[in-house]
Amino acid sequence: MTAPLRIGNASGFYGDRFDALREMLTGGELDVLTGDYLAELTMLILARDRLKNPDAGYARTFLRQLEEGLGLAAERGVRIVVNAGGLNPAGLAVAVRELAERVGVPARVAHVEGDDLTAAHPGSLAAHAYLGGFGIAACLTAGADVVVTGRVTDAALVTGPAAAHFGWRPDDHDRLAGAVVAGHVLECGTQATGGNYAFFGEVPGGLGRPGFPLAEIHEDGTAVITKHPGTGGIVDVGTVTAQLLYETGGARYPGPDVTARLDTVRLVQDGPDRVRIEGVRGEAPPPDLKVGRNRLGGFRGEVVFVLTGLDIDAKADLVRAQMADALAKSPPKEVRWELVRTDRPDAPTEETASALLRLVVRDAEQAVVGRSLSGAAVELALASYPGFHVLAPPGKGTPYGVFEAGYVPQPDVRQVAVLPDGQRHPVPPPAATLALAALPPPALPKPLPAGPVRRAPLGLVAGARSGDKGADANVGVWARTEDAWRWLAHELTVERFEELIPESRGLPVTRHVLPRLRALNFVVEGILGEGVAAQHRFDPQAKALGEWLRARHLDLPEALL
Repeated sequence: MTAPLRIGNASGFYGDRFDALREMLTGGELDVLTGDYLAELTMLILARDRLKNPDAGYARTFLRQLEEGLGLAAERGVRIVVNAGGLNPAGLAVAVRELAERVGVPARVAHVEGDDLTAAHPGSLAAHAYLGGFGIAACLTAGADVVVTGRVTDAALVTGPAAAHFGWRPDDHDRLAGAVVAGHVLECGTQATGGNYAFFGEVPGGLGRPGFPLAEIHEDGTAVITKHPGTGGIVDVGTVTAQLLYETGGARYPGPDVTARLDTVRLVQDGPDRVRIEGVRGEAPPPDLKVGRNRLGGFRGEVVFVLTGLDIDAKADLVRAQMADALAKSPPKEVRWELVRTDRPDAPTEETASALLRLVVRDAEQAVVGRSLSGAAVELALASYPGFHVLAPPGKGTPYGVFEAGYVPQPDVRQVAVLPDGQRHPVPPPAATLALAALPPPALPKPLPAGPVRRAPLGLVAGARSGDKGADANVGVWARTEDAWRWLAHELTVERFEELIPESRGLPVTRHVLPRLRALNFVVEGILGEGVAAQHRFDPQAKALGEWLRARHLDLPEALL
Protein backbone atom coordinates (compact mmCIF):
# COMPACT_ATOMS: atom_id res chain seq x y z
CA MET A 1 0.00 0.00 0.00
CA THR A 2 1.27 3.46 -0.89
CA ALA A 3 1.72 5.69 2.17
CA PRO A 4 -0.96 8.31 2.81
CA LEU A 5 -0.42 11.72 1.24
CA ARG A 6 -0.43 14.66 3.65
CA ILE A 7 -1.80 17.75 1.88
CA GLY A 8 -2.10 21.06 3.70
CA ASN A 9 -3.67 24.33 2.65
CA ALA A 10 -2.21 27.78 3.35
CA SER A 11 -4.70 30.09 1.64
CA GLY A 12 -8.47 30.22 1.32
CA PHE A 13 -8.64 33.46 -0.69
CA TYR A 14 -6.51 36.25 -2.13
CA GLY A 15 -5.67 38.23 1.01
CA ASP A 16 -5.72 35.38 3.52
CA ARG A 17 -3.24 35.17 6.43
CA PHE A 18 0.16 36.06 5.00
CA ASP A 19 2.15 33.97 7.48
CA ALA A 20 0.13 30.82 6.86
CA LEU A 21 2.51 29.42 4.22
CA ARG A 22 5.44 29.58 6.63
CA GLU A 23 3.32 28.28 9.52
CA MET A 24 2.22 25.25 7.53
CA LEU A 25 5.75 24.46 6.37
CA THR A 26 7.24 24.66 9.85
CA GLY A 27 4.33 23.35 11.96
CA GLY A 28 4.46 19.65 11.08
CA GLU A 29 4.89 17.03 8.40
CA LEU A 30 3.56 17.67 4.90
CA ASP A 31 4.05 16.23 1.44
CA VAL A 32 2.18 18.91 -0.53
CA LEU A 33 1.13 22.45 0.36
CA THR A 34 -1.66 24.08 -1.61
CA GLY A 35 -3.01 27.61 -1.81
CA ASP A 36 -6.39 28.71 -3.14
CA TYR A 37 -6.24 32.36 -4.20
CA LEU A 38 -9.13 32.57 -6.66
CA ALA A 39 -12.81 33.44 -6.37
CA GLU A 40 -15.34 34.97 -8.73
CA LEU A 41 -14.54 38.47 -7.44
CA THR A 42 -10.78 37.80 -7.51
CA MET A 43 -10.91 36.98 -11.21
CA LEU A 44 -12.49 40.39 -11.85
CA ILE A 45 -9.81 42.12 -9.75
CA LEU A 46 -7.03 40.32 -11.62
CA ALA A 47 -8.69 41.13 -14.96
CA ARG A 48 -8.62 44.81 -14.11
CA ASP A 49 -4.96 44.46 -13.11
CA ARG A 50 -4.25 42.91 -16.50
CA LEU A 51 -5.91 45.85 -18.27
CA LYS A 52 -3.34 48.15 -16.67
CA ASN A 53 -0.40 45.79 -17.22
CA PRO A 54 -0.51 42.82 -19.65
CA ASP A 55 2.22 41.11 -17.59
CA ALA A 56 0.03 41.18 -14.45
CA GLY A 57 -3.04 39.08 -13.72
CA TYR A 58 -1.69 36.79 -11.00
CA ALA A 59 -1.76 36.90 -7.19
CA ARG A 60 1.35 38.86 -6.30
CA THR A 61 1.01 38.01 -2.60
CA PHE A 62 2.09 34.46 -3.35
CA LEU A 63 5.47 35.61 -4.63
CA ARG A 64 6.14 37.53 -1.44
CA GLN A 65 5.16 34.50 0.63
CA LEU A 66 7.45 32.33 -1.45
CA GLU A 67 10.55 34.44 -0.79
CA GLU A 68 10.91 32.66 2.54
CA GLY A 69 8.70 29.66 1.86
CA LEU A 70 10.59 28.27 -1.14
CA GLY A 71 13.68 27.48 0.93
CA LEU A 72 11.60 25.98 3.74
CA ALA A 73 9.71 23.78 1.27
CA ALA A 74 12.96 22.58 -0.32
CA GLU A 75 14.45 21.72 3.07
CA ARG A 76 11.38 19.68 4.03
CA GLY A 77 10.71 18.08 0.67
CA VAL A 78 7.29 19.73 0.33
CA ARG A 79 5.84 20.41 -3.10
CA ILE A 80 3.74 23.53 -3.63
CA VAL A 81 0.59 23.63 -5.76
CA VAL A 82 -1.35 26.90 -6.11
CA ASN A 83 -3.92 28.50 -8.39
CA ALA A 84 -2.29 31.89 -7.81
CA GLY A 85 -1.58 32.10 -11.56
CA GLY A 86 -5.07 33.53 -12.00
CA LEU A 87 -5.25 35.00 -15.50
CA ASN A 88 -1.53 34.60 -16.18
CA PRO A 89 -0.13 31.27 -14.91
CA ALA A 90 2.75 31.37 -17.41
CA GLY A 91 3.74 34.81 -16.15
CA LEU A 92 3.70 33.66 -12.54
CA ALA A 93 5.75 30.57 -13.41
CA VAL A 94 8.42 32.83 -14.94
CA ALA A 95 8.35 35.04 -11.83
CA VAL A 96 8.75 31.99 -9.55
CA ARG A 97 11.80 30.85 -11.54
CA GLU A 98 13.31 34.33 -11.25
CA LEU A 99 12.62 34.36 -7.51
CA ALA A 100 14.17 30.90 -7.09
CA GLU A 101 17.34 32.11 -8.79
CA ARG A 102 17.41 35.27 -6.70
CA VAL A 103 17.08 33.46 -3.34
CA GLY A 104 19.40 30.64 -4.41
CA VAL A 105 16.93 27.76 -4.11
CA PRO A 106 16.82 25.45 -7.14
CA ALA A 107 13.20 24.78 -8.07
CA ARG A 108 11.56 22.92 -10.92
CA VAL A 109 8.53 25.01 -11.88
CA ALA A 110 5.60 23.93 -14.04
CA HIS A 111 2.25 25.42 -14.86
CA VAL A 112 -1.16 24.51 -16.27
CA GLU A 113 -2.89 26.53 -18.97
CA GLY A 114 -5.81 26.27 -21.36
CA ASP A 115 -8.52 27.62 -19.09
CA ASP A 116 -8.51 31.11 -20.64
CA LEU A 117 -11.48 31.43 -23.01
CA THR A 118 -11.66 35.23 -22.98
CA ALA A 119 -11.05 35.52 -26.73
CA ALA A 120 -14.15 33.42 -27.38
CA HIS A 121 -16.33 35.71 -25.25
CA PRO A 122 -16.30 39.25 -26.71
CA GLY A 123 -17.09 41.93 -24.18
CA SER A 124 -15.64 39.96 -21.28
CA LEU A 125 -12.82 41.12 -19.08
CA ALA A 126 -12.13 37.47 -18.31
CA ALA A 127 -13.73 34.15 -19.21
CA HIS A 128 -12.21 30.98 -17.83
CA ALA A 129 -13.12 27.30 -17.78
CA TYR A 130 -12.83 25.43 -14.49
CA LEU A 131 -10.21 22.74 -15.11
CA GLY A 132 -9.64 19.54 -13.17
CA GLY A 133 -6.62 18.02 -11.46
CA PHE A 134 -4.94 15.89 -14.13
CA GLY A 135 -2.88 18.77 -15.51
CA ILE A 136 -1.48 19.26 -12.01
CA ALA A 137 -0.86 15.51 -11.78
CA ALA A 138 1.14 15.56 -15.02
CA CYS A 139 3.33 18.40 -13.72
CA LEU A 140 4.04 16.61 -10.44
CA THR A 141 4.72 13.29 -12.18
CA ALA A 142 7.30 15.12 -14.30
CA GLY A 143 9.09 16.19 -11.12
CA ALA A 144 7.81 19.73 -10.51
CA ASP A 145 8.54 21.29 -7.12
CA VAL A 146 6.13 24.17 -7.71
CA VAL A 147 2.99 23.94 -9.84
CA VAL A 148 1.10 27.11 -10.78
CA THR A 149 -2.37 27.03 -12.31
CA GLY A 150 -5.00 29.46 -13.46
CA ARG A 151 -8.71 28.74 -13.01
CA VAL A 152 -9.03 25.18 -11.79
CA THR A 153 -11.70 23.94 -9.41
CA ASP A 154 -10.70 24.48 -5.81
CA ALA A 155 -10.73 20.73 -5.18
CA ALA A 156 -8.38 20.12 -8.13
CA LEU A 157 -5.54 21.38 -5.95
CA VAL A 158 -6.03 18.16 -3.95
CA THR A 159 -7.19 15.70 -6.62
CA GLY A 160 -4.15 16.49 -8.80
CA PRO A 161 -1.50 15.66 -6.18
CA ALA A 162 -3.47 12.61 -5.03
CA ALA A 163 -3.80 11.27 -8.57
CA ALA A 164 -0.05 11.73 -9.13
CA HIS A 165 0.89 10.13 -5.79
CA PHE A 166 -1.35 7.08 -6.08
CA GLY A 167 -1.37 6.69 -9.86
CA TRP A 168 -5.13 7.10 -10.08
CA ARG A 169 -6.71 6.98 -13.53
CA PRO A 170 -9.54 9.20 -14.78
CA ASP A 171 -12.02 6.33 -14.29
CA ASP A 172 -11.14 5.86 -10.59
CA HIS A 173 -14.30 7.73 -9.76
CA ASP A 174 -14.74 6.69 -6.12
CA ARG A 175 -11.14 7.54 -5.22
CA LEU A 176 -11.30 10.86 -7.05
CA ALA A 177 -14.61 11.69 -5.39
CA GLY A 178 -13.09 11.09 -1.96
CA ALA A 179 -10.27 13.49 -2.82
CA VAL A 180 -12.79 16.05 -4.13
CA VAL A 181 -14.65 15.99 -0.82
CA ALA A 182 -11.38 16.35 1.11
CA GLY A 183 -10.35 19.17 -1.23
CA HIS A 184 -13.65 20.95 -0.69
CA VAL A 185 -13.09 20.81 3.06
CA LEU A 186 -9.55 22.22 2.73
CA GLU A 187 -10.21 24.89 0.11
CA CYS A 188 -11.44 27.64 2.43
CA GLY A 189 -8.64 27.25 4.93
CA THR A 190 -9.61 27.90 8.52
CA GLN A 191 -13.33 27.50 7.84
CA ALA A 192 -12.58 23.80 8.44
CA THR A 193 -10.90 24.44 11.80
CA GLY A 194 -13.47 26.61 13.53
CA GLY A 195 -13.42 29.80 11.46
CA ASN A 196 -16.88 31.24 10.69
CA TYR A 197 -18.35 28.35 12.69
CA ALA A 198 -21.90 28.63 14.01
CA PHE A 199 -20.85 27.29 17.42
CA PHE A 200 -17.58 29.24 17.68
CA GLY A 201 -18.16 29.78 21.41
CA GLU A 202 -17.62 26.06 22.02
CA VAL A 203 -14.10 25.96 20.53
CA PRO A 204 -11.75 24.85 23.34
CA GLY A 205 -9.61 27.77 24.49
CA GLY A 206 -11.54 30.17 22.26
CA LEU A 207 -11.24 30.58 18.51
CA GLY A 208 -8.31 33.00 18.56
CA ARG A 209 -5.99 32.13 15.69
CA PRO A 210 -7.16 28.83 14.16
CA GLY A 211 -4.61 26.67 12.41
CA PHE A 212 -4.95 25.85 8.72
CA PRO A 213 -6.24 22.38 7.84
CA LEU A 214 -4.57 19.39 6.25
CA ALA A 215 -5.82 16.08 4.90
CA GLU A 216 -4.26 12.65 5.08
CA ILE A 217 -5.38 11.11 1.78
CA HIS A 218 -5.34 7.32 1.51
CA GLU A 219 -5.01 5.21 -1.61
CA ASP A 220 -8.68 4.15 -1.54
CA GLY A 221 -9.82 7.81 -1.47
CA THR A 222 -10.68 7.97 2.22
CA ALA A 223 -9.21 10.91 4.10
CA VAL A 224 -8.67 12.28 7.59
CA ILE A 225 -9.02 16.02 8.11
CA THR A 226 -6.74 17.38 10.83
CA LYS A 227 -4.34 20.25 11.58
CA HIS A 228 -0.80 20.69 12.85
CA PRO A 229 -0.29 19.93 16.57
CA GLY A 230 -0.59 22.91 18.88
CA THR A 231 -2.38 25.18 16.44
CA GLY A 232 -5.61 26.93 17.37
CA GLY A 233 -9.17 26.07 16.49
CA ILE A 234 -10.76 22.66 16.31
CA VAL A 235 -11.47 19.92 13.78
CA ASP A 236 -14.61 17.97 14.57
CA VAL A 237 -17.62 16.57 12.75
CA GLY A 238 -19.40 19.91 13.11
CA THR A 239 -16.67 22.06 11.54
CA VAL A 240 -16.22 19.59 8.68
CA THR A 241 -19.98 19.34 8.10
CA ALA A 242 -20.23 23.12 7.95
CA GLN A 243 -17.53 23.36 5.31
CA LEU A 244 -18.96 20.45 3.30
CA LEU A 245 -22.23 22.35 2.97
CA TYR A 246 -20.54 25.60 1.94
CA GLU A 247 -21.30 26.71 -1.63
CA THR A 248 -22.79 23.37 -2.66
CA GLY A 249 -26.14 22.35 -4.10
CA GLY A 250 -27.67 18.90 -4.24
CA ALA A 251 -26.37 15.44 -3.55
CA ARG A 252 -24.44 15.41 -6.82
CA TYR A 253 -21.41 17.72 -6.60
CA PRO A 254 -20.14 18.02 -10.19
CA GLY A 255 -16.56 18.72 -11.24
CA PRO A 256 -14.38 18.32 -14.32
CA ASP A 257 -12.83 15.04 -13.11
CA VAL A 258 -15.71 13.40 -11.26
CA THR A 259 -19.15 13.99 -9.79
CA ALA A 260 -18.94 13.35 -6.06
CA ARG A 261 -22.01 12.02 -4.30
CA LEU A 262 -22.38 14.07 -1.13
CA ASP A 263 -25.22 11.81 -0.02
CA THR A 264 -22.69 9.00 0.45
CA VAL A 265 -20.27 10.90 2.69
CA ARG A 266 -19.76 9.52 6.20
CA LEU A 267 -17.98 11.60 8.83
CA VAL A 268 -16.45 9.90 11.87
CA GLN A 269 -14.60 11.53 14.76
CA ASP A 270 -11.26 9.71 14.62
CA GLY A 271 -9.68 11.26 17.71
CA PRO A 272 -8.97 14.81 18.89
CA ASP A 273 -8.87 17.17 15.90
CA ARG A 274 -9.26 14.27 13.47
CA VAL A 275 -12.32 13.59 11.30
CA ARG A 276 -12.39 10.65 8.91
CA ILE A 277 -14.20 11.04 5.58
CA GLU A 278 -15.25 7.68 4.18
CA GLY A 279 -17.78 5.98 1.96
CA VAL A 280 -17.68 8.61 -0.78
CA ARG A 281 -18.92 7.42 -4.13
CA GLY A 282 -18.21 9.03 -7.46
CA GLU A 283 -19.69 9.09 -10.94
CA ALA A 284 -18.34 10.09 -14.33
CA PRO A 285 -18.11 13.88 -14.64
CA PRO A 286 -20.59 15.95 -16.65
CA PRO A 287 -19.89 16.39 -20.37
CA ASP A 288 -19.50 20.16 -19.99
CA LEU A 289 -17.08 22.38 -18.09
CA LYS A 290 -18.27 25.39 -16.15
CA VAL A 291 -17.08 28.74 -17.51
CA GLY A 292 -16.93 31.83 -15.32
CA ARG A 293 -17.29 35.09 -17.24
CA ASN A 294 -16.59 38.54 -15.77
CA ARG A 295 -17.63 41.71 -17.55
CA LEU A 296 -18.30 45.33 -16.66
CA GLY A 297 -21.97 45.78 -15.81
CA GLY A 298 -22.11 49.57 -15.66
CA PHE A 299 -21.66 52.18 -12.95
CA ARG A 300 -22.85 52.34 -9.36
CA GLY A 301 -23.46 55.30 -7.07
CA GLU A 302 -24.29 55.25 -3.36
CA VAL A 303 -25.30 57.75 -0.69
CA VAL A 304 -25.90 56.81 2.95
CA PHE A 305 -27.98 59.35 4.87
CA VAL A 306 -27.71 59.33 8.67
CA LEU A 307 -31.03 59.80 10.47
CA THR A 308 -30.75 60.52 14.20
CA GLY A 309 -33.18 60.57 17.10
CA LEU A 310 -36.93 60.96 16.72
CA ASP A 311 -39.21 60.56 13.69
CA ILE A 312 -36.88 58.23 11.77
CA ASP A 313 -39.55 57.02 9.34
CA ALA A 314 -40.74 60.57 8.63
CA LYS A 315 -37.18 61.74 8.01
CA ALA A 316 -36.63 58.85 5.59
CA ASP A 317 -39.85 59.69 3.75
CA LEU A 318 -38.74 63.31 3.42
CA VAL A 319 -35.37 62.39 1.88
CA ARG A 320 -36.97 59.99 -0.59
CA ALA A 321 -39.43 62.67 -1.67
CA GLN A 322 -36.72 65.34 -2.01
CA MET A 323 -34.49 63.05 -4.07
CA ALA A 324 -37.36 61.92 -6.31
CA ASP A 325 -37.21 64.98 -8.57
CA ALA A 326 -33.46 64.63 -9.16
CA LEU A 327 -33.80 60.92 -9.89
CA ALA A 328 -36.69 61.60 -12.29
CA LYS A 329 -34.71 64.11 -14.38
CA SER A 330 -32.23 61.46 -15.46
CA PRO A 331 -33.63 58.16 -14.22
CA PRO A 332 -31.03 55.48 -13.41
CA LYS A 333 -31.78 51.98 -14.62
CA GLU A 334 -31.98 50.73 -11.04
CA VAL A 335 -32.81 52.59 -7.82
CA ARG A 336 -32.77 50.88 -4.42
CA TRP A 337 -33.61 52.43 -1.06
CA GLU A 338 -32.99 50.59 2.21
CA LEU A 339 -33.64 51.87 5.74
CA VAL A 340 -31.44 50.12 8.30
CA ARG A 341 -32.81 50.63 11.80
CA THR A 342 -29.66 50.64 13.89
CA ASP A 343 -31.16 53.24 16.26
CA ARG A 344 -32.29 52.61 19.84
CA PRO A 345 -34.70 54.56 22.07
CA ASP A 346 -33.06 56.81 24.68
CA ALA A 347 -29.64 55.86 23.28
CA PRO A 348 -26.50 56.63 25.34
CA THR A 349 -24.47 57.65 22.25
CA GLU A 350 -25.31 59.56 19.08
CA GLU A 351 -24.25 56.61 16.92
CA THR A 352 -26.66 54.22 18.65
CA ALA A 353 -29.40 56.84 18.28
CA SER A 354 -28.98 56.84 14.49
CA ALA A 355 -30.40 54.84 11.59
CA LEU A 356 -28.96 54.58 8.07
CA LEU A 357 -30.91 55.29 4.89
CA ARG A 358 -29.01 53.80 1.96
CA LEU A 359 -29.59 54.84 -1.65
CA VAL A 360 -27.93 52.77 -4.39
CA VAL A 361 -28.33 53.52 -8.10
CA ARG A 362 -26.96 51.71 -11.14
CA ASP A 363 -26.83 52.63 -14.82
CA ALA A 364 -24.78 52.06 -17.95
CA GLU A 365 -23.83 55.77 -17.95
CA GLN A 366 -21.48 57.06 -15.26
CA ALA A 367 -22.94 60.59 -15.31
CA VAL A 368 -26.39 59.29 -14.40
CA VAL A 369 -25.17 57.78 -11.13
CA GLY A 370 -22.44 60.33 -10.50
CA ARG A 371 -22.78 64.08 -10.66
CA SER A 372 -26.55 64.29 -10.90
CA LEU A 373 -26.97 62.03 -7.88
CA SER A 374 -24.20 63.54 -5.76
CA GLY A 375 -25.25 67.07 -6.58
CA ALA A 376 -28.84 66.45 -5.57
CA ALA A 377 -27.75 64.87 -2.30
CA VAL A 378 -25.32 67.67 -1.41
CA GLU A 379 -27.93 70.35 -2.15
CA LEU A 380 -30.08 68.92 0.65
CA ALA A 381 -27.44 69.67 3.29
CA LEU A 382 -29.28 72.74 4.65
CA ALA A 383 -32.74 72.00 3.30
CA SER A 384 -33.82 68.63 4.64
CA TYR A 385 -34.46 66.83 7.92
CA PRO A 386 -32.92 68.05 11.21
CA GLY A 387 -29.45 66.66 11.80
CA PHE A 388 -28.83 66.01 8.09
CA HIS A 389 -25.49 64.42 7.24
CA VAL A 390 -24.15 61.55 5.17
CA LEU A 391 -21.50 58.94 5.95
CA ALA A 392 -19.17 60.09 3.15
CA PRO A 393 -19.31 62.68 0.39
CA PRO A 394 -21.10 61.23 -2.65
CA GLY A 395 -18.72 60.17 -5.41
CA LYS A 396 -18.79 60.25 -9.17
CA GLY A 397 -19.97 56.68 -9.63
CA THR A 398 -17.77 53.60 -9.78
CA PRO A 399 -17.72 50.74 -12.29
CA TYR A 400 -19.04 47.39 -11.11
CA GLY A 401 -18.59 43.91 -12.47
CA VAL A 402 -20.99 41.14 -13.34
CA PHE A 403 -20.28 37.43 -13.01
CA GLU A 404 -22.03 35.01 -15.35
CA ALA A 405 -21.71 31.23 -15.44
CA GLY A 406 -21.84 29.27 -18.69
CA TYR A 407 -20.79 25.87 -19.96
CA VAL A 408 -18.66 24.49 -22.76
CA PRO A 409 -18.13 20.88 -23.91
CA GLN A 410 -15.08 19.34 -22.24
CA PRO A 411 -13.36 18.49 -25.58
CA ASP A 412 -13.53 22.17 -26.60
CA VAL A 413 -11.07 23.16 -23.87
CA ARG A 414 -7.41 22.35 -24.57
CA GLN A 415 -5.81 21.84 -21.16
CA VAL A 416 -2.02 21.77 -21.31
CA ALA A 417 0.51 20.94 -18.61
CA VAL A 418 3.71 22.89 -19.26
CA LEU A 419 6.33 20.68 -17.61
CA PRO A 420 9.50 21.86 -15.83
CA ASP A 421 11.61 21.25 -18.96
CA GLY A 422 9.20 23.34 -21.06
CA GLN A 423 7.58 20.35 -22.76
CA ARG A 424 3.89 20.90 -23.45
CA HIS A 425 1.81 17.91 -22.37
CA PRO A 426 -1.82 17.89 -23.60
CA VAL A 427 -4.32 16.70 -20.98
CA PRO A 428 -7.18 14.84 -22.68
CA PRO A 429 -10.79 15.26 -21.57
CA PRO A 430 -12.35 12.31 -19.70
CA ALA A 431 -13.28 9.38 -21.91
CA ALA A 432 -16.58 8.83 -20.11
CA THR A 433 -19.03 11.48 -18.98
CA LEU A 434 -22.48 11.43 -17.42
CA ALA A 435 -25.06 14.18 -17.69
CA LEU A 436 -26.28 15.47 -14.35
CA ALA A 437 -29.73 14.38 -13.26
CA ALA A 438 -31.69 14.98 -10.09
CA LEU A 439 -31.78 12.14 -7.59
CA PRO A 440 -35.06 10.97 -6.07
CA PRO A 441 -35.69 12.53 -2.65
CA PRO A 442 -34.29 10.35 0.16
CA ALA A 443 -36.49 8.99 2.91
CA LEU A 444 -36.93 11.29 5.87
CA PRO A 445 -36.48 10.12 9.47
CA LYS A 446 -39.52 9.49 11.64
CA PRO A 447 -40.93 12.77 12.97
CA LEU A 448 -40.18 13.71 16.55
CA PRO A 449 -43.19 12.93 18.79
CA ALA A 450 -45.44 15.87 19.56
CA GLY A 451 -44.74 17.69 22.83
CA PRO A 452 -44.48 21.12 24.42
CA VAL A 453 -42.74 23.82 22.41
CA ARG A 454 -41.03 27.13 23.14
CA ARG A 455 -40.65 30.14 20.85
CA ALA A 456 -36.90 30.49 20.36
CA PRO A 457 -34.16 30.98 17.69
CA LEU A 458 -33.54 28.11 15.28
CA GLY A 459 -29.82 28.41 16.04
CA LEU A 460 -30.29 26.85 19.46
CA VAL A 461 -30.69 23.46 17.80
CA ALA A 462 -29.11 23.82 14.33
CA GLY A 463 -25.96 25.16 12.72
CA ALA A 464 -25.79 26.87 9.34
CA ARG A 465 -23.30 28.09 6.78
CA SER A 466 -24.08 30.06 3.64
CA GLY A 467 -22.29 31.36 0.59
CA ASP A 468 -22.57 32.52 -3.01
CA LYS A 469 -22.37 31.03 -6.46
CA GLY A 470 -22.82 33.85 -8.95
CA ALA A 471 -26.35 35.17 -8.57
CA ASP A 472 -27.43 32.32 -6.30
CA ALA A 473 -26.93 31.67 -2.60
CA ASN A 474 -26.91 28.44 -0.66
CA VAL A 475 -27.77 27.94 3.00
CA GLY A 476 -26.72 24.64 4.53
CA VAL A 477 -28.42 23.78 7.82
CA TRP A 478 -27.46 20.79 9.96
CA ALA A 479 -28.57 19.20 13.21
CA ARG A 480 -26.12 17.99 15.82
CA THR A 481 -28.26 15.19 17.29
CA GLU A 482 -30.51 12.55 15.81
CA ASP A 483 -33.58 13.93 17.59
CA ALA A 484 -32.86 17.43 16.29
CA TRP A 485 -32.54 15.97 12.80
CA ARG A 486 -35.89 14.23 13.09
CA TRP A 487 -37.47 17.59 13.90
CA LEU A 488 -35.47 19.70 11.41
CA ALA A 489 -36.11 17.44 8.42
CA HIS A 490 -39.88 17.84 8.78
CA GLU A 491 -40.07 21.41 10.10
CA LEU A 492 -37.71 23.35 7.81
CA THR A 493 -39.55 22.98 4.52
CA VAL A 494 -39.19 25.36 1.59
CA GLU A 495 -42.36 27.12 2.76
CA ARG A 496 -40.96 27.58 6.27
CA PHE A 497 -37.63 28.78 4.85
CA GLU A 498 -39.42 31.42 2.74
CA GLU A 499 -41.37 32.49 5.81
CA LEU A 500 -38.18 32.94 7.83
CA ILE A 501 -36.19 34.55 4.96
CA PRO A 502 -38.66 36.96 3.30
CA GLU A 503 -36.08 37.96 0.65
CA SER A 504 -36.41 34.48 -0.84
CA ARG A 505 -40.12 34.79 -1.54
CA GLY A 506 -40.86 34.89 -5.24
CA LEU A 507 -37.48 33.37 -6.09
CA PRO A 508 -36.86 29.70 -6.95
CA VAL A 509 -35.86 27.90 -3.74
CA THR A 510 -34.77 24.25 -3.81
CA ARG A 511 -34.31 22.06 -0.74
CA HIS A 512 -31.78 19.22 -0.86
CA VAL A 513 -31.80 16.56 1.87
CA LEU A 514 -28.52 14.92 2.99
CA PRO A 515 -29.48 12.43 5.73
CA ARG A 516 -25.95 11.11 6.39
CA LEU A 517 -24.88 14.62 7.28
CA ARG A 518 -28.18 15.32 9.08
CA ALA A 519 -28.38 18.34 6.84
CA LEU A 520 -30.64 20.35 4.56
CA ASN A 521 -29.19 22.54 1.82
CA PHE A 522 -31.30 25.36 0.39
CA VAL A 523 -30.38 27.02 -2.90
CA VAL A 524 -31.98 30.42 -3.54
CA GLU A 525 -31.69 31.45 -7.18
CA GLY A 526 -31.16 35.09 -8.09
CA ILE A 527 -31.01 36.51 -4.58
CA LEU A 528 -27.59 38.06 -5.27
CA GLY A 529 -28.59 39.83 -8.48
CA GLU A 530 -25.66 39.85 -10.89
CA GLY A 531 -23.13 38.46 -8.39
CA VAL A 532 -20.85 39.73 -5.67
CA ALA A 533 -19.14 42.44 -7.73
CA ALA A 534 -22.49 44.08 -8.45
CA GLN A 535 -23.10 44.63 -4.70
CA HIS A 536 -26.80 43.84 -5.15
CA ARG A 537 -27.62 43.47 -1.46
CA PHE A 538 -26.30 44.41 1.97
CA ASP A 539 -24.48 41.06 2.26
CA PRO A 540 -23.42 40.58 -1.39
CA GLN A 541 -21.86 37.13 -0.89
CA ALA A 542 -24.61 35.79 1.41
CA LYS A 543 -21.95 35.06 4.03
CA ALA A 544 -24.33 35.81 6.90
CA LEU A 545 -27.56 34.55 5.37
CA GLY A 546 -27.28 31.35 7.42
CA GLU A 547 -26.75 33.29 10.64
CA TRP A 548 -29.83 35.37 9.90
CA LEU A 549 -31.80 32.15 9.47
CA ARG A 550 -30.45 30.81 12.78
CA ALA A 551 -31.57 34.01 14.51
CA ARG A 552 -35.18 33.68 13.35
CA HIS A 553 -37.68 32.43 15.93
CA LEU A 554 -40.01 29.49 15.58
CA ASP A 555 -41.62 26.90 17.84
CA LEU A 556 -38.85 24.55 19.03
CA PRO A 557 -39.62 21.30 20.88
CA GLU A 558 -38.68 21.75 24.53
CA ALA A 559 -37.15 18.27 24.42
CA LEU A 560 -34.36 19.70 22.22
CA LEU A 561 -33.60 22.69 24.45
